[in-house]
Amino acid sequence: MSKIQILDEHIANQIAAGEVVERPASVVKELVENAIDAGATKIDVSAEEGGLQSIRVADNGAGIEADDCEAAFYRHATSKIASGRDLFQIRSLGFRGEALPSIAAVAKVECVSSAEESGLGRRIVIEGGSLKTNEDIAAARGTDFQVKELFYNTPARLKYMKTIQTELGHISDTMYRMALAYPGIAFTLKHNGNLLLQTVGNGDLLQVIAAVYGTAAAKAMLPVEAEHLDFTVSGYVSKPEQTRSNRNAISTIVNGRHIRNYVLNQSLLQAYHTFLPINRFPLAVLHFRMHPSLVDVNVHPAKLEVRFSKEQELSQFVQQAVGDTLKRQVMIPQGAKPAAAAKSGDSVIQEQLQFYAAAAESARTHSAPLPGAPQSGGAASGAQEAPPAQRGERELPPRPGAAAGDAAERYAPEPPRTGAAPQAPATRGRAAEPREAAVPPAAAQRAQQAYAAAESARLPAFPQLSLIGQMHGTYLIAQNENGLYLIDQHAAHERINYEYYFEQFGNPADAAQELLLPITLEFTPSEAELLKTRLPLFEQAGVVLEHFGGQTFLVRAHPYWFPKGDEQELIQEMAEWVLKEKAVDLAKLREKSAIMCSCKASIKANQKISALEADVLIERLAACKQPYTCPHGRPIIVSFSTYELEKMFKRVM
Repeated sequence: MSKIQILDEHIANQIAAGEVVERPASVVKELVENAIDAGATKIDVSAEEGGLQSIRVADNGAGIEADDCEAAFYRHATSKIASGRDLFQIRSLGFRGEALPSIAAVAKVECVSSAEESGLGRRIVIEGGSLKTNEDIAAARGTDFQVKELFYNTPARLKYMKTIQTELGHISDTMYRMALAYPGIAFTLKHNGNLLLQTVGNGDLLQVIAAVYGTAAAKAMLPVEAEHLDFTVSGYVSKPEQTRSNRNAISTIVNGRHIRNYVLNQSLLQAYHTFLPINRFPLAVLHFRMHPSLVDVNVHPAKLEVRFSKEQELSQFVQQAVGDTLKRQVMIPQGAKPAAAAKSGDSVIQEQLQFYAAAAESARTHSAPLPGAPQSGGAASGAQEAPPAQRGERELPPRPGAAAGDAAERYAPEPPRTGAAPQAPATRGRAAEPREAAVPPAAAQRAQQAYAAAESARLPAFPQLSLIGQMHGTYLIAQNENGLYLIDQHAAHERINYEYYFEQFGNPADAAQELLLPITLEFTPSEAELLKTRLPLFEQAGVVLEHFGGQTFLVRAHPYWFPKGDEQELIQEMAEWVLKEKAVDLAKLREKSAIMCSCKASIKANQKISALEADVLIERLAACKQPYTCPHGRPIIVSFSTYELEKMFKRVM
């Protein structure tokens, strides 16, 4: 007797349903996609008990011809492809003809559809794959699907369904993606009679984002528009201060189809590199358009994953398009708003911040000095001020080659040129009697170059700030005509040092100096074996690391500009990172090492600095290529507009 049998069609449909219909959200997805393919401009979805009891999808699309209604429930019946060639140029969301028979195999389905304006239509009722009713009926143009008692005849599948709230969450997420993919369609979603989503279908993607994520999120979105020879992208990405704890708020839509693609997601996150804190993710809705032949959508049962024929080019395109958008922004987040809600009659004034490049000038007006800072003539209350080291404070780390006795040059971002005489800093005046204070020459030159580059690239310049003081040894307080600013001194110095060290790591071998006494590092046997294969990477980073035998390695040389006193710890951390990463290249090691160096070399929180040190810190921050976030993505500066402050103190109502 033959052991191989041909499965009954009903059983085959139930097996197919296991691939296509995972949960109630799968039913919603398939039916809504059919409605979109039918050209609907209005789609209403309602569910009961998480979709397990009932799902209804009604649309005003083209409908199904009366003679085709029954055939639509046959397996692999479709009107969207006719030959194998069509599989390589798919322009519709559905194409396999699996959805309707798979749904009908595991539920009780009623379909009312009309393709005519005459008011005549056809009603089909199928239960568990068996046709119960096929009759003419009065119906408006469009299709109305009702799916009841999902998985009623497959109790094993029903057993593994999650709670009602979990299943509703999946349905909501599916509808959110559909609405974001098609802002020109009016969607509604109801659960147990409660309205959960409603869009107007006017084509405004930002309005859909507001409907899905809220108006606050929509206001923090930045438009993205870019073109490539093979691709176009449009949509919105969030400012760095608007983040999520996971990737769920990233929507990637290709030719109208929401997809999941690891490479595109990583390209987007790479564009946000150093803009976001660790384990925080942006909110993004990106629409990609490309020729259908460049994307294969027939690689996943639920059509959620696709394959691109030019994936590398698309990845670079995404990173550049989003990166250019972020670089054009002034990323100074607003301070927290007052807790009291505004009255209904209050008028709202949005104050504009007009930034200009005055910080590049060689002199500017300062306000009152920090407590303990030198007054005019270098005296405070008749006594000469002690140097920071004697006061228990920490100075900004000097740059290599800086003169030990000159504060201005010691805090400059670059070593002074050979033979250049350091300029003495001007004395500091009171707020009522402003005096000009000389900016360190190297800092002024660096700032001027940065602002010139920003102006040529039409990038926003850092605001001109006047120092007020320091709070808790952690935050610098500054002001200008637009309002109040708080600067995290550690984050600011970290950004300054990061850009310095990143540039230094561009050619570290030239700066390597041999050690009289080598540094000894120990690793586990398995780590030692792996590390031996990656020693050339360290040499390219300016660190001569050699295997001494067993689990021991010796550091024979390292760049002279490594943070003093932290060399061993730094190289140890570099080695641990190299061991942890699966794929390591020089670019990644250069960046990671620069971040490590910057963190160790930067002033910490709860450390008092003098007014001169604070001034130079702000000048050096203004000269940075990207002065708004530290290398870890945390904000450096936040602002409170004058209007917000007046609102807090009830000066304006």
